[in-house]
Order: sequence, then structure tokens, then C-alpha cells
Amino acid sequence: MKKMLMVLCLIMLFAGCEEFGTDKDIQSTARLGNKLAENQPTPNDIDYSLERYNLIRRTYWVNGQREKAVNLPCPVVKPFGYIVLFTENGGIVGSFTVDGKVSSLNSFLTPDSEYYSRGEYTNDWLPDVDGSYGENDNMGIFFFTNDGKYIEWTGTYLYSDIPMKVENPIVKYEIGGNK
Repeated sequence: MKKMLMVLCLIMLFAGCEEFGTDKDIQSTARLGNKLAENQPTPNDIDYSLERYNLIRRTYWVNGQREKAVNLPCPVVKPFGYIVLFTENGGIVGSFTVDGKVSSLNSFLTPDSEYYSRGEYTNDWLPDVDGSYGENDNMGIFFFTNDGKYIEWTGTYLYSDIPMKVENPIVKYEIGGNK
């Protein structure tokens, strides 16, 4: 019994001494990420955010102040992009020229929660490098066309700075009940 207990204690002792491979990978990846961030720092010389410009324009637009949205001055040259919107089965809903940039529907001018502090715990709001808050998830996008129209989209899209024309999309379909 004593030998069995001694063997179990030794096994537990040696098992606790090794670092798990996953922990090593996490630490190694964190070191690499820090090294890359030092070698390629986040730009801090951006003078104007087209993301915030889009968000301000959208705020005016959806609150009935379309004239303000259309006439909002932009001190930088806005890029033109091209977007094709697709249905789930690959059909084309439309293609448009984008005035400026495409923005996430989950992008905000301000943080999306109240600031709080409880003892040593606080929530810190960190804007992205473009000065916006929120996440660029699959919630959807919005953009303005070069003739001032506002479009929201929650489906699949193709965006490029190269003009494109999709003429023969492949339409996919499934026959129900054969799973």
C-alpha cells in the first residue's frame, strides 16, 4: 500500500512539472505577436477617419436628415470601390459603385456600454485605429453610392477597387429532405 501511494505521489509530482504544449504555444504566439507589433506598429499618423465619416453620414441619414448626410464635407479624397451583392444561392441582387468605403453595421462612434469602475476593475474602451468602436462581424454592412444613396446589406458580397461585372453567376440549390 505504501509503495502504491509512493508511486502515485511520484506520478503526480512529475505530471505537475511539465508545462502543457498548449500553454507553450500560447506564450510563444503572444511573444511573436508582441515582436510583430513592435516591428510593425499601428499607424498613429492618420489625420481623418473615413469610418467615422461614414458613421456620421449614416447617423444623419437614418434620422431623417438626409440633406446633411449628402452634403457632409470630407477633407480627404474618398476612394471609389465596387461591390456586388449576392443572394444565398448565388444570384445577384445588384452591383454598385461605393463612395468612400464599406462599413460594418456593428461599428459605432461611441462605446456601446456604460463606463463602470468597481474597485480595481474597470472597463476600458479601446477604439480601433480608425477611431470607431464595435466589431467587424457578419452582422452586415452599409455604404453610400456615388450618387448619394444609402444601402445596408446582411448577405454575401464581393468588394474591390477594380470595376467588375458578374454576368453569369452560378446558382446553387438543394433539394429538401435529402440530408
